[in-house]
Amino acid sequence: MQPLSLYLLILNAVSLIVGAVIGYYVRQSIVKKRKGTIEAKLQKKVSQTKQETEEMVAAAKAEARKVLADAQQEREERRRELSKTEQILLKREQLLDEKLSAFEVKENDFEVKLKKLKEARERIVQMKDEVQKRLEGLSQLSEKQARDLLLKEVEDKCQGELIERTQKLKQEGEERVKIISKEILVGAIQRYALSQAQEVTTTTLTIPSDEVKGRIIGKEGRNIKTFEKLAGVDVIVDETPETVIISGFNPLRRHIAKIALERLVKDGRIQPARIEEALAKAKEEIEEQIQEYGERAVVDAGVVGLPLKIVQLLGRLHFRTSYGQNVLLHSLEVAHLSAALAEELGLDAKVARKAGLLHDIGKSVDHQIQGSHVDIGIKILEKFKQDPEVITAMKAHHEEYPAESSEALLVKAADQISGARPGARRDTVENYIMRLKELEDLALAFPGVATVYAVQAGREIRVFVKPEEVGDLEAYKLARDIADKIQRELNYPGEIRVNVIRETRVMEYAR
Repeated sequence: MQPLSLYLLILNAVSLIVGAVIGYYVRQSIVKKRKGTIEAKLQKKVSQTKQETEEMVAAAKAEARKVLADAQQEREERRRELSKTEQILLKREQLLDEKLSAFEVKENDFEVKLKKLKEARERIVQMKDEVQKRLEGLSQLSEKQARDLLLKEVEDKCQGELIERTQKLKQEGEERVKIISKEILVGAIQRYALSQAQEVTTTTLTIPSDEVKGRIIGKEGRNIKTFEKLAGVDVIVDETPETVIISGFNPLRRHIAKIALERLVKDGRIQPARIEEALAKAKEEIEEQIQEYGERAVVDAGVVGLPLKIVQLLGRLHFRTSYGQNVLLHSLEVAHLSAALAEELGLDAKVARKAGLLHDIGKSVDHQIQGSHVDIGIKILEKFKQDPEVITAMKAHHEEYPAESSEALLVKAADQISGARPGARRDTVENYIMRLKELEDLALAFPGVATVYAVQAGREIRVFVKPEEVGDLEAYKLARDIADKIQRELNYPGEIRVNVIRETRVMEYAR
């Protein structure tokens, strides 16, 4: 048993030693393997870092080279600019030297000529004194006595001729002034010829069918009454097929009513609540249109720098009329005519144009503020700090204020031209015909009148009288009496010319 135990003991010892040796080598192998992996990772990281560093250095070098190149290019451009500027300055200096030299030469020539002129003047004065002394010695008259005597003889001889010549020159001057004035006015009007600006008091609305008329009227007329009350217009529903008429003297209300009624008809739901809603939306839309009208007018007139509120007030003038004439179109016409006249006469066309455009600005709110539209317009322009020259030029167009500038006279003339041209301002057809008939009847009431014709849209009446009852002197008195009666009894824009015509015809037969 002992040898076996010893053998086992030795075997165990050897196994232990072998296991220890194997374990040691295995551990060393693992350590070496791990060490190799870490070293590889470190080497890879070092290589990657080195590569990134090289790339950053290369990028920095490239950026530095680019900055350096840009700086060199900029320095070269500045150098070229400085060189160019230096050359220009040198040329200017050279040119200035040449001009200075030429000026010195001219100055020397001028001094020589001035010296010669003084010497010649002194000789002339000396010769004049000598001649005067000789004449006084010959005529025994002083200089003053001789001059007075000569002037008296010339005056006596030429007095009649001078009077006749003066009258002729005066007449020619007046005729020339009339011709020039007409040429200026015709030229200005031809440069801006606006179409007729007739406005009516009704608006026609086309509907899909006559069945819609019943919905517009509503039960017991509630819809149409509500619409008329809220819109401030009259809605006329008659037998005219597929047509409804909106009547009112305020164009703005008529336009709002038309938009609202069109929407109600298209929607089909016509009732008091919807009517109120449609009118409110139409008013909002109209406010946008008003600004558009104002902006178009400003662009058309060529006026810049107006505040937005004034532009909106101008847009409101599109829905105002004066004797049937659209006030915004009238203002545009006055602006263009004023500017054209100012350019013809060499005045400030910019002030005239702006004053012409704004001369009726007070009419946009004259139904809301007490006072004449001129005073209201002045307050509006002063509130928005417009140029005093423009206010001065616009406030005299109705002679409420004196014309304090030439541009004010031009605006006044342009306003009258725009309002007086045929077709610019019209009443309704009935009023127009009635006014012409009243003119003719008024003149026919005078004794000795045979026939009367109202022409030129009622701005002139031609009165033909009976020659056996009305003589030449009576014709002058008749014209004055008719004009006075028209002025007392009739209301009319502008002026009416009374033309009395007396014609005598004598016939005789030779047998």
